[in-house]
Amino acid sequence: MNAATRTGAQAIIDGLQQQGVEYVFGYPGGANMPIFDALLDSSLKLILVRHEQGATHMADGYARASGKPGVVFVTSGPGATNAITGIMTAQMESAPLVVICGQTVVGNLGLDAFQEADVSGVSYPVVKHSYLIRDANDTPRIMREAFFLAETGRPGPVLIDMPKDIALAPVTLDSGGEMHLPGYTIPTHGDSDQIATVAQCLHEAKRPLLLVGHGALISDAGKAVRHLAERMQIPVTTTLLGKGAFPETHDLSLGMLGMHGTVYANKAVMNCDLIMSIGSRWDDRIIGKADEFCDGAVKIHIDIDATEFNKLITVDYCIHGDARLVVEELNTMLQPGDTKAWLAEVAKFKRQFPLTFKKKGGLKAQSVLYELDQLVGGDAVFTTDVGQHQMWAAQFCRTTERNHWISSGGAGTMGFGFPAAIGAQLAFPGKTVIAVVGDGGFQRTMAELPTAAVNKLPVKVLIINNSYLGMVRQWQNIFFDNRLSGVKLEGNPDFVKLAEACGGKGLRIKRNADIKRVLQQALDYNDGPCVIDAEVEKEDNVFPMIPSGEPYSSMLLENPRTKMAQPRGST
Repeated sequence: MNAATRTGAQAIIDGLQQQGVEYVFGYPGGANMPIFDALLDSSLKLILVRHEQGATHMADGYARASGKPGVVFVTSGPGATNAITGIMTAQMESAPLVVICGQTVVGNLGLDAFQEADVSGVSYPVVKHSYLIRDANDTPRIMREAFFLAETGRPGPVLIDMPKDIALAPVTLDSGGEMHLPGYTIPTHGDSDQIATVAQCLHEAKRPLLLVGHGALISDAGKAVRHLAERMQIPVTTTLLGKGAFPETHDLSLGMLGMHGTVYANKAVMNCDLIMSIGSRWDDRIIGKADEFCDGAVKIHIDIDATEFNKLITVDYCIHGDARLVVEELNTMLQPGDTKAWLAEVAKFKRQFPLTFKKKGGLKAQSVLYELDQLVGGDAVFTTDVGQHQMWAAQFCRTTERNHWISSGGAGTMGFGFPAAIGAQLAFPGKTVIAVVGDGGFQRTMAELPTAAVNKLPVKVLIINNSYLGMVRQWQNIFFDNRLSGVKLEGNPDFVKLAEACGGKGLRIKRNADIKRVLQQALDYNDGPCVIDAEVEKEDNVFPMIPSGEPYSSMLLENPRTKMAQPRGST
């Protein structure tokens, strides 16, 4: 079809094919029917979801796993607003999405037409950019701009709102014009003089620490970060979303820091004399009490987004640029210092405060996740929902490769884990993909079980089922005198039967003796989704824990309601 006869809807599809898009996650409606009709004549594979939130989380999981933008089709009004939660999640966590919404005809805009919503206006706070197309001839240009914006610089979601009459209107221009993005620049290399200063700071430091975040993963800085750590003999801690940027099996790895980070990572934060953030935004779950965070230590921040500099804490040196390019240049200037005593001190922290748990009693979430980690041996992609299970998974499921850990750590969106695993499975068809979810979060998006079954996706869904909204219960237990309100999940479905009713397989773990056998059975099942219902202890808490807004020195190793805080050992 030539440019003179194609419609706006066909220009959308053409733009997706030109960008090499393989999958579209979506749900049809009256306003986007022209786009769905044009989809039939394309090579694109539609993943028909059960809810628009599921579509955005699937596209997000696909984007984070593949490194390519995820694409979503939704209709107008409630279809588009249902997608806002997933769009906000992608924006806060720097995931590239292109969300294409159907809209009422141009003449009805602002008149409260059927299924009309000001999606552009609603989305402005939670997107990298938002378009409302009023001329079909602009469609080819906007498609190019949308993908360019979504995946360059600090990635994020871009929304395109297309009225139905524009989707049906002819596109008479061949190219739609050149991209027009005034003021949009992509940071690349940092300032060489600043990098040289940082190299000298690293050389002089006696107790340096690297803090590696999601930005290092996005820029594929892992190899450069590993060279830096090994050359300078500096221990490495990561954020929740930075897991995988540095292998957690490495001797220099301290795992995750912060509110529920390892004790030894947090001890290193308390005792370092220099901390350098590579692609981390120093969020509130990391810094605790801002004016006491790494007090007296030199603070260095490398980031592609200059708006993150000095936002929550004041740092000594800021380098604005792509994490990989900056660290690669830094690596050419390195002069190793003397960190032997520091490494010995960090090793002592690891011996004194091992990541462990009490093994007596009923089925522990930590036991299940530890055994799962042993079975997959780092060769699996993990997605998580949000809550206690997320923190336990972050602690016990070690990540060694880029884009093999996908979690909602900025928005903290319940319901994210399972649909994100569907997207990740499509990005990694030959990989084992495991969604670790809670019984609360899973019920937000469990309607996507048929989506996984219809597409024969062998996603493993491990439900850490404690019949509570566990993290809220934990806070109420510790900080609200155990006055539990609204956290007991009465009436949970039988998740095994639910999985089978939706065309998947259901398994259950009730005893410690069953863990390995059932998990292996799930890993061996590849004919569709497999749900494992692990009925764990109902009132276990996640430790370590730094209370919100408190300094690292307030870290809890045990529940203060039952016992004074003290180091935990294996029991």
